[in-house]
Amino acid sequence: MIEYRKSGLSLNWIVGCPLECGYCVRHLFDNFEMKVPRRLMSDDEAVIRLVGHPYFRAHKTPIQLLNRATDPMLPIVKPHLFNVLRQLDEQGLTNHVLIITRWRVSPEDCAVLNSFTNLRLTVLVTHSDIDNPAIEPVDSRIAAESLHTLYEHAERYRAVLYWRPIVPGLNDSEADIERARELSQHAHATVFTGLFFREEIASYYESHGLPMPYDETARRKIMPEIAEQRVLSAFDTGGSWGALFRKTSCGVAYAHGEADYNGHFGVRELCDICPEEQLARCQTAWVKPDLAKVTQEARVLGATGEVEVNDRAIVVEGLDEPPRYFLQHGFGYQCHDRTKPHHYRRHGRAPIGWAAENGTT
Repeated sequence: MIEYRKSGLSLNWIVGCPLECGYCVRHLFDNFEMKVPRRLMSDDEAVIRLVGHPYFRAHKTPIQLLNRATDPMLPIVKPHLFNVLRQLDEQGLTNHVLIITRWRVSPEDCAVLNSFTNLRLTVLVTHSDIDNPAIEPVDSRIAAESLHTLYEHAERYRAVLYWRPIVPGLNDSEADIERARELSQHAHATVFTGLFFREEIASYYESHGLPMPYDETARRKIMPEIAEQRVLSAFDTGGSWGALFRKTSCGVAYAHGEADYNGHFGVRELCDICPEEQLARCQTAWVKPDLAKVTQEARVLGATGEVEVNDRAIVVEGLDEPPRYFLQHGFGYQCHDRTKPHHYRRHGRAPIGWAAENGTT
């Protein structure tokens, strides 16, 4: 029910979604066939479990709500979302809280979201412009309207255009990119990314006769170099790309006027499109942590082998993603698994669609 993801500690106390997006990550958690949202426990108990989780740190740990279980803005889910937000806010917590939706958001919903005074709340609106109803039954115009509404009424929260998944030949035409560029004018930031195409998702595609987007699957998101370049070229206005970001936490941090809590500044090639003011924030906050301190914390979490702190990241062995993210958010510095390196330029993305394995020419 609680799992640490890169963008935050993820709380999923309601499971089930009727939207049936073919590429949904719920395939990976074996709950895609659950179409009716159902609570696993009360909202009160969910909050208790979250703030009592060993990895939770008040005012520091980023939180995601319902991002791998359902759409939080569905009518049957929304009251529980608001209840949990209220309880967290009343505890005086100032943690980042991320909500991801592609469903309808009303001005009344915005009023509720604006009522939370402590949490740093971000609503990320997933918009893909995929017009194949077998892959994505939900009309992307719903997400576009929700983004407009959220941005127009934003006071305490921030609205981010989550432009994903971009798949070459499916939704990366000039018209698709132009629609996204226009939508980005109605968001505090825009994050673009590719497709998770794991074995479970590929099996769903095959069994339902859907066009296979790639010939192979990958552990990481697939964002081919040519697709990225087409996006960057369309947004480029003479060396400035506006509020466009490759990474979720970068967009969220920028929207709130803060440095990236994932410490991506160490991976400088990710920052070449960032606004100058954001680069200044991240550079000020980015401090190389003490090796002895990092080693001590990593050992407690179960790290084996050498612990390294270089100019890009903490590098460890023997730690799964959750403890690595715990270290990453604690130090504000990237934390990588030595056996799964993040290569130059395609940092954190699959090698599919890149001319060389390490991202260089």
